[in-house]
Amino acid sequence: MFTIKRIYEPANEKDGYRILIDRLWPRGIRKEIAALDLWLKDIAPTPELRTWFGHKPERYAEFAARYQDELSSNPAVQPLQTIARDNPTVTLLYAAHDPNYNHAKVLLDFLQHSN
Repeated sequence: MFTIKRIYEPANEKDGYRILIDRLWPRGIRKEIAALDLWLKDIAPTPELRTWFGHKPERYAEFAARYQDELSSNPAVQPLQTIARDNPTVTLLYAAHDPNYNHAKVLLDFLQHSN
């Protein structure tokens, strides 16, 4: 089972296997505090797509469609599926401020519908 969580929230046992899914390291987070099992940079949107989106809610629908297109041919999806088979809970960690308009939500939806 996949779940998402901001990396700024404290880690806990319920998180299971913790994966940072941002291309850039989150500001203000020390590696010890992050308690990561994996940093999967290549699963994040391309820099061009991320820059275009700019976290503007009015662009979210188009961003989601473009990011899902990227994911459909991204080899970094396979390790996530393998990890999910071996771990009952996989928490995808992101740093975006907006919990409603971010790439983690798109990735979560993609993973839940690609099985």
